[in-house]
Amino acid sequence: MSGSEEFHQNHPASLICELCRLFYDNGWVTGTGGGISIRDVDGENPNIVYIAPSGIQKERLQPGEMFVAELPGTIIKTPNDENSLPLSKDLAANFKYKPLACTPLFLSCYNMRDAGACIHTHSQNAVMATLIWEDKVEFSMSHIEQIKALPQLELNDKTGKVEKVGSMQFYDTMVLPIIENTPHEEDLTDSLQEAIRKYPGATAVLVRRHGIYVWGETVWKAKVYNEAIDYLLELALKMHQNGIPLVKE
Repeated sequence: MSGSEEFHQNHPASLICELCRLFYDNGWVTGTGGGISIRDVDGENPNIVYIAPSGIQKERLQPGEMFVAELPGTIIKTPNDENSLPLSKDLAANFKYKPLACTPLFLSCYNMRDAGACIHTHSQNAVMATLIWEDKVEFSMSHIEQIKALPQLELNDKTGKVEKVGSMQFYDTMVLPIIENTPHEEDLTDSLQEAIRKYPGATAVLVRRHGIYVWGETVWKAKVYNEAIDYLLELALKMHQNGIPLVKE
């Protein structure tokens, strides 16, 4: 991992950089916050996962700055291994790359949901939703067209795995669990795992006063789910301002 010229356009490390720039423009990963992880589902080893580093301006990421893990969770490469100096010129010469604090949460999504990618943003829509409905442990919304962009998930009793069986419909109710924030992000792992187990139909978890975790079977599905949920959260805030219930009876 010595330079971005070694990574083709659709390499997971390249896609992380592309999406981080897009998400930065959307205001989701500003101030080095948030991050993306992509599993190399089409590679020789589908258990290889690429993870963005911590403390880096996400819109300036380079492919060679990624951490690489092998599921269930062993870090096998770091950007410190082959780079004596940081790749980004805005970083101090003695800067040492560190994995995202949310790495164990990403790994939980891979191991528990067989995800192909996991996205963590500090979306203001997500944060505001958890504040407005601060007495709730879940966020519910129905009868909105954009809900159809989300997957219909069911627990297969025979395999014990959550499987996609189709897409949600207009009249379905989207339910997202809300977990409480902690001073250190890695300490969210247990509550995130509990929410994943308790809500097999959810493809995202809201973190109060913090943001959201979204995952999908591929990076592009995770992107779609993240965008659709953020749209729905923004709409929910406007509906609340106008006294419109989020769940239609």
